Amino acid sequence: MERYAGAFEEAVDGARQQERHYQLLSALQSLVKELPSSFQQRLSYTTLSDLALALLDGTVFEIVQGLLEIQHLTEKSLYNQRLRLQNEHRVLRQALRQKHQEAQQTCRPHNLPVLQAAQQRELEAVEHRIREEQRAMDQKIVLELDRKVADQQSTLEKAGVAGFYVTTNPQELALQMNLLELIRKLQHRGCQAGKAAL
Repeated sequence: MERYAGAFEEAVDGARQQERHYQLLSALQSLVKELPSSFQQRLSYTTLSDLALALLDGTVFEIVQGLLEIQHLTEKSLYNQRLRLQNEHRVLRQALRQKHQEAQQTCRPHNLPVLQAAQQRELEAVEHRIREEQRAMDQKIVLELDRKVADQQSTLEKAGVAGFYVTTNPQELALQMNLLELIRKLQHRGCQAGKAAL
């Protein structure tokens, strides 16, 4: 008798899973209609069905939320690093201006053109250094963000989320961004398996 009860519960669980899958697939199909037609054409029924299957137990929603939080922390950290560098540069410029003003005030009039020429060269050298440091910081930020994107792609691929793999192809990245947006919209709608009222 227990054997039959276990088989019955498995059948009921299977039916629930099937119903959840159908609800998620239906919600995805509805959300896809909001995307530009170029992306709609690239998201086949099979891809959406596979995505719905990956979303069934709610784990992917948690993974996406965790990745989003990590991304926000990374962006905030990089932004703060860039602000610190800009502040250092502002302080450097102010100190240089102050130094130049003081030197000009104590300079004899006949030496002023020579001093101003030397100060201009010094200012140009400092401005060149500032531009190079800003360029290096911007490159560091882009590389770090690219690394985060690759980490996110890899994590979602390992989690079995349809459409995700490590790529730098702009069209594929745009498609993955749209898939992420679909997942987030589903999450906000409360279509997670744990929240679905069946």
